[in-house]
Amino acid sequence: MNTKIEYQSPIHESGEDYLEKILMLSKEGKTCRSVDLAAAFGYSRPAISRAVHTLSSNGYLTIGEKGVLLLTEEGMKRAMGTLHRHKILTDLFVSLGIDPEIAETDACRIEHVLHEETFQALSKIRPDKDESH
Repeated sequence: MNTKIEYQSPIHESGEDYLEKILMLSKEGKTCRSVDLAAAFGYSRPAISRAVHTLSSNGYLTIGEKGVLLLTEEGMKRAMGTLHRHKILTDLFVSLGIDPEIAETDACRIEHVLHEETFQALSKIRPDKDESH
């Protein structure tokens, strides 16, 4: 039996957040460039550019025409998984009476470190309303 306490991630929390944001914007029919990530997260463009380069080097995204960030198959899989965790955790916290803004903030933090076994147990308590995943 695996007794690891933390969910181990091969990319940083911020990288998962960037992939998730790119996915969310694409679902809204919008494109995303490094400058859009910098604005969304309040980071400098050079910091975002380094992160984008790392994500690209690791096969999570490609950079298309005019600097548009495009998720690869692996990037899409990772982004969808992070978004799925985010939605389930937010819904669970709201169902417990937590203010939606606080629930959203806490879900964003916890989604990256929660062990898969713990997440699966929590998802049974409050199944995700969006069954598209």
